[in-house]
Amino acid sequence: MWPADWPSSARAIATAIEAAVTAAKAADESGFSATTADLSELPADQVTSVLAAIVRELLETAHPDGLTGDDVRAVLESVVRRSAAWLPRFDAAAVVSALTGALGVDESAAPDRAWTNPQPAAVLLIEYLAEPARTPPHESIQRAINEIARAETIEMP
Repeated sequence: MWPADWPSSARAIATAIEAAVTAAKAADESGFSATTADLSELPADQVTSVLAAIVRELLETAHPDGLTGDDVRAVLESVVRRSAAWLPRFDAAAVVSALTGALGVDESAAPDRAWTNPQPAAVLLIEYLAEPARTPPHESIQRAINEIARAETIEMP
């Protein structure tokens, strides 16, 4: 399914993200909990990089003329509304954290913020954004991992 030349860690991350997105699309609470737990067992920095790259790409694709504050608010409201309906322990603040992290906004200046794991929220963003972006999650996952691999092989001057 995934390219054979990818390292096993990249294939594991891709598989876990795709399974979590599939569970989110089905509004399968137990499946989502299990797949995001599997995702949390993988290297956090690598998973976070891939998730952020996917969210950024889908946002750019869904909003080719640029992302406005109203667009961000609409995405947040839609993801929160959709997810809260089937996830009883849903953390809306994590969606904000995942979205701002993907956009490169630093939240570290908020000392009163209780930090949560933004990975499940990023999966929810991906599941939602795939439709308006008209991009299958599988393709976004593959492009994100390929781009990260390419960026890591470029020699810095």
